[in-house]
Amino acid sequence: MTRLRRKALVALFLFTLFIFGAMMGLRTLKPSDGFSDLAPGMDFIGERSDRRRLDVKDAVAAAAVVVSPGQFHMGSSDTKVVFTKSDRDYSIFYDVHIFYYLWYGSPGMDNKYIHWDHVLVPHWDPKIAASHAQGKHTPPDDIASSFYPELGPYSSRDPTVLESHMAQIEAAAAGVLVLSWYPPGVADDHGESTEDLVPAVMDAAHRHSIKVAFHMQPYKGRTDQSVHDNIKYIIDKYGEHGAFYRFRSSTGRVLPLFYVYDSYLMPPESWSELLTLKGSHSVRGTPYDGVFVALIVEERHKHDILASGFDGIYTYFASNGFSFGSSHQNWNVIKAFCDGNNLLFIPSVGPGYVDTAVRPWNNHNTRNRVNGHYYDTSLQAALSVRPEIVTITSFNQWHEGTQIEKAVPKKTVTRLYLDYQPNLPDHYLELTRQWAENFNKEKDKWLM
Repeated sequence: MTRLRRKALVALFLFTLFIFGAMMGLRTLKPSDGFSDLAPGMDFIGERSDRRRLDVKDAVAAAAVVVSPGQFHMGSSDTKVVFTKSDRDYSIFYDVHIFYYLWYGSPGMDNKYIHWDHVLVPHWDPKIAASHAQGKHTPPDDIASSFYPELGPYSSRDPTVLESHMAQIEAAAAGVLVLSWYPPGVADDHGESTEDLVPAVMDAAHRHSIKVAFHMQPYKGRTDQSVHDNIKYIIDKYGEHGAFYRFRSSTGRVLPLFYVYDSYLMPPESWSELLTLKGSHSVRGTPYDGVFVALIVEERHKHDILASGFDGIYTYFASNGFSFGSSHQNWNVIKAFCDGNNLLFIPSVGPGYVDTAVRPWNNHNTRNRVNGHYYDTSLQAALSVRPEIVTITSFNQWHEGTQIEKAVPKKTVTRLYLDYQPNLPDHYLELTRQWAENFNKEKDKWLM
């Protein structure tokens, strides 16, 4: 019996030694040996400290593939690796779009503050308006935001600011910057024309392999004919740029994608002249065709959008419950309508909402960030409807407190700004990246 026990112990020892040796051997294998602990299509995703450096030649080759025109269908193939100047590799995703604003100015670049000194918008009811502050903000200590940017009240013309923004968007894994756009010489009510800045944005985005789509804003005198002219202008001027975003539609065509803000201000009859084959100046089937996505605010808008000839619907607003379209509980209904009518549904998510710095009477629409929990709830609501694309409101709409751009604590004699504490200034960039990676993992499952 003793001899058998000794033999069993020796056999167990030898077996343990074999297992240990095998495990050590496996640990020495590299991804190039044919093994990887990463899901298909999710290469180089994970903790930054665990990312291995790419060979420069391989990284350049990878980048060359993803910036080629016509590679923009949704799915795991939109995962890509960017070899950054910081010598780190990032995956970014072309199905995560982020709204971006170019309307800020400062004395150093613009000889004055622009938008940071936004007026306090009065309520339409004179009695309510009388009970709230009036006037305008006085930067740099008093700006038109409830948060304070790490870069200070910057100018959108500043090349260092632009480069910082692209690096932050890249870090957040958002592959498409949706640029708020007005025609040449036209601006919003509180700013100045920024069309001359678009080439710099395109170039900066291209350096980070980010694509640019256009968010067409309303303006006085906007008609179906003027929008036709706007589309022609954008495609003629930027269509050949390496950063110009195109989307592969369900028909297999690769077309520019345009978001149309406040599309409901024009009747379906006008839009159909532009967006249906029988329209008097239709873009359909021409070099200026595209994927046109309309804003839904009220429930009835979905029927108007369909009649207009649009290709999709987005919700924009980051305040859950503010409108029919921005209410998470309605997204399943909107998605079902879109699926039944061959339309894209693109929900818009945001980290929170607070616009009382410009609309002091609008407290009821404020949505507290709750250290990122509101953002997570919004993102999960979007994920639940299985969209092809998700939009983020926003990178830098500071007036409405929807930004994920880096913000810092600040206190002055008259103001105490909100901040991201106890988290770091890049907290919402990190949350966006984590969610973008999860979104694409889930999409891989949907496609199986």
